[in-house]
Amino acid sequence: MVKAREIQEERFKDVTGVYSNAQMGSKLLRTVCSIPEEGIQLMKTAMERLGLSARAYDRILKVSRTIADLSNSEDIKTEHLAEAIQYRSLDREGWAG
Repeated sequence: MVKAREIQEERFKDVTGVYSNAQMGSKLLRTVCSIPEEGIQLMKTAMERLGLSARAYDRILKVSRTIADLSNSEDIKTEHLAEAIQYRSLDREGWAG
């Protein structure tokens, strides 16, 4: 986990007020969280099936970026998105508290 935090600190070293993925705004999010075409399709399907908002979409991207950092992956892969979507669907079902 320390390594993931170091990756984030390095990523945002030139961005004022942002120190972690969770703090990214929408504009920065689009720059930092590019996803493959397969991932875009997965996100579209999840948005439709789970009835997610644009805000939820952004949160999933942030969590995906963090999962990729924990995997020491420069790119967000489809499996990172799938894991983040799974967490979101659990949250919507009330499993997160």
